Amino acid sequence: MDAVGADLQRFAGLISESADLALLIKNPVFSAEEQVGALKAVLAKTGISGLAANFILLVAEKRRLFALSGMIAGYQALLAEAKGIISAEVTVAAPLSGKNRAVLLAALEAQSKKSVALSERVDPAIIGGLVVKMGSRMIDASLRTKLNAMKFVMKHA
Repeated sequence: MDAVGADLQRFAGLISESADLALLIKNPVFSAEEQVGALKAVLAKTGISGLAANFILLVAEKRRLFALSGMIAGYQALLAEAKGIISAEVTVAAPLSGKNRAVLLAALEAQSKKSVALSERVDPAIIGGLVVKMGSRMIDASLRTKLNAMKFVMKHA
């Protein structure tokens, strides 16, 4: 399962890095044969083989490449669930330092009592603080939200 997950994740990375590959996958103008032929060359060049390669080629043959990114994300979610890992996304105004990231990760793991896979997104619009999404929960401790709340209170006071 891990090997397939790693190969699928690597292929998803290729899609995001290569505009040409993304065009091949999302554009319905290419025939299934053209897509399969091109993907065979890409898979051979990158060393992706076995079950992951067969899956990608099957999706191409069935003309469903437009949904491949979602399928890969779904597999990664199932794999993480099978391993007991919960994913969390943190949005910050500036990149976290190594120490702050470790403290946040430890706090999230203590709260959830599970291993946490933390992904970081930088959004300067939140001004400061952070927004954490973990499972179905969201904790918004951003400065923007606090300022908006104060503005609302002052407006209606």
